[in-house]
Amino acid sequence: MRVLITAGPTYEPIDPVRFIGNHSTGKMGYALAEAFAGAGAAVMLVSGPTNLADPAHPNIKTVRVDTADQMYAAAAAAAPSTDIWVFAAAVADYKPREVAITKIKKEGDTLTLELVKNVDIAATLGRTKRATQFSVGFALETNNEEVNAREKLARKHFDLIVLNSLRDPGAGFRHDTNKVTLLEADGQMTIFELKPKAAVAEDIVRTILARLPHHA
Repeated sequence: MRVLITAGPTYEPIDPVRFIGNHSTGKMGYALAEAFAGAGAAVMLVSGPTNLADPAHPNIKTVRVDTADQMYAAAAAAAPSTDIWVFAAAVADYKPREVAITKIKKEGDTLTLELVKNVDIAATLGRTKRATQFSVGFALETNNEEVNAREKLARKHFDLIVLNSLRDPGAGFRHDTNKVTLLEADGQMTIFELKPKAAVAEDIVRTILARLPHHA
């Protein structure tokens, strides 16, 4: 069994010293990589910039990237030969249209950046997904959580989406814990209580592996 996982943030450069990013630490994606490897899978972990060390498990190959374009290229290369895709990365939705060659100097009271949309990695790869492949996404929401997550599940051709709400204490970015709800394409919903991210990863992996025989 071969698994592709994206993890962490992406950093979209503005100039040589500044970037657009987010608060993702990569902990959830790395925990999923460990859980899949522990279950015997060969894992390709495509990681944005994080402070985490590469996982030591011999079944995990880590590819480090910075931008959404780099993450897409690495994921697209691995996707055809993998059985399970898990899009746990917090990919920047937009990037600067122009990247300054030299550091932008502080002049005037305002600075205007023109942003253009990044490639939607999960949606783009979802259009190529074979019936035997299982795709998992993440939805980090602040309102209308289930409605937004189910819309995303359908739009990106996911078989399962992991919903976390920033309204739940201890969930989301910069925490060692998470509280998730699993929503499936067939309408099933499983709610888990707040747990350490390693335990959350085990729950997610166990659910995915239980679905695979029915899926194939």
